[in-house]
Amino acid sequence: MIERDIVLATQDGAMPCFVVHPDEGGPFPVVLFYMDALGIREELRDMARRFATAGYYVMLPNLFYRDGGPSFDAAPLAQDKLDPLMVKLNDATTTAMTTRDTAALVDFAAKDKAAKKIAAAVGYCMGGRHAIAAASSYPKLVRAIASMHGGRLVTDAPDSPHRQIAKIDAEAYFGWADKDPVAPPAHMTAIGEALKARGLPHRIELHEGALHGFTFPERYCYHKRAAELVWARLFALFKRALEHPAH
Repeated sequence: MIERDIVLATQDGAMPCFVVHPDEGGPFPVVLFYMDALGIREELRDMARRFATAGYYVMLPNLFYRDGGPSFDAAPLAQDKLDPLMVKLNDATTTAMTTRDTAALVDFAAKDKAAKKIAAAVGYCMGGRHAIAAASSYPKLVRAIASMHGGRLVTDAPDSPHRQIAKIDAEAYFGWADKDPVAPPAHMTAIGEALKARGLPHRIELHEGALHGFTFPERYCYHKRAAELVWARLFALFKRALEHPAH
């Protein structure tokens, strides 16, 4: 494996990014990996490595770089004691911002011989809406999209993530927890309707007994069965959409 910590110039400043991919056999399809609101930590780096060991070129940007790139302790979340700064940064990090960030990721990958010109956009929690924004901004590049326990995917705003699906040309996977106050069943329905209206191949999966954040192995909410099923779904999606694309 080859791992690098790079810094990318964006319209808003210098964005740290973790890049990892196999050390031979490339070039590899790109996975744009959008973090949750806890920020960059070893848990996410390990998840990036798991994608990479399956044969992908993974880019994990620090979306909080505008505010120094902080990360947050997950332990208090078990008691619903959210760090006010985490909440503030989650609110302040807009999809317009991360679309500009994605431009820097795409430009870097386009110049790296280890990266193919085909990508997936994957987001967890907060990252779900940013993955949708990436796919809607780069429909020819992003051929697979996935959101796991994504928050704020359906809002009243004109640029609500569910409305951005009309600009996407990718196979999609959405993993929902059935005990998730920030991603209620009505949002799942709205996402499903948007995917059908666009005519995209997709799977929307409700994981029974799972809590918000169920995919993260170091958090109190980890649900191993559901999390491992998501990994299987993602790798199957990537194989279809990135390694054997129909168009």
